[in-house]
Amino acid sequence: MISFLDFEKPIAELEARIHDLRQLDGEQEGGADIDEEVARLQSKADELLRETYGKLTPWQKVQVARHPDRPQFNDYVAGLIDGFTPLAGDRAYADDKAITGGIGRFRGRSVMVIGHEKGSDMQSRVRHNFGMARPEGYRKAARLMRLADRFGLPIITLVDTQGAYPGVGAEERGQAEAIARSTETCLDIRVPLIACLVGEGGSGGAVALATGNAVIMLEHAVYAVISPEGCASILWRSAERAQDAADAMKVTAQDLVKLQIVDKVVEEAMGGAHRNPASTIAALGDAIAAALEEFDGKDGGFTRQHRREKFLAMGQVGIS
Repeated sequence: MISFLDFEKPIAELEARIHDLRQLDGEQEGGADIDEEVARLQSKADELLRETYGKLTPWQKVQVARHPDRPQFNDYVAGLIDGFTPLAGDRAYADDKAITGGIGRFRGRSVMVIGHEKGSDMQSRVRHNFGMARPEGYRKAARLMRLADRFGLPIITLVDTQGAYPGVGAEERGQAEAIARSTETCLDIRVPLIACLVGEGGSGGAVALATGNAVIMLEHAVYAVISPEGCASILWRSAERAQDAADAMKVTAQDLVKLQIVDKVVEEAMGGAHRNPASTIAALGDAIAAALEEFDGKDGGFTRQHRREKFLAMGQVGIS
């Protein structure tokens, strides 16, 4: 059963009526009239869904990006990667469950896959710390990137986090340094790195995995230096103005393509990736394959310089 967001209430009401009619049809025979009514309501619901998702506000996109049923790292791995073998630990402190990584085959090509995992139910969300990594998570990511570089494996990252974990223990163990080292490693490696923003891209916790040769973003994902609630708390001393912050921050994929922060936007299934994960995952796979092909035959020096120049150029839009 799909969980409906606040702005989807009219759609939810239609879906509930359709569900009730189908149950009634199952209990009674000769329901030609019921079938016609179900078809009419379904057509109306589909049209309303298209209209609603065709004009989402930035704040509504934030809500979609946070949807609890949205595909997670493990879903993307299951749909895109064959023979995935997870690799654990930062070889210094612990294995952070908020960031998962390992080796597998993407459409016949050996790759390293690294990404945030939020979890799919309360138990797994607690285990994965809701996708908010501690320093050992970013040190693990950097270790795996260096391993991929050593063996010439392209890297695919799947980013979905509100941000790095802000706890006292994380700060004591060098959270800022770990994020900086992970970002530095992204810039230093000589293999292609394809970064995919599939949900929330929050702060340095996202940038640490998203500093790639190509940055791909799902249609309803968001990407920003801080959450709208955090921004509102700083600017207006009230998290209740998160909607105003989201409007001003340019967090959507469409805005970020115009600002040349993101290279490509991948369309999601109508109504969001959570409504049809398989089609969204397949579309993302096509985009990843196309991005990797651009670096076939290129040497490591070119790949690294391409990535560095890409990020140095950001912020220079419109400057002559």
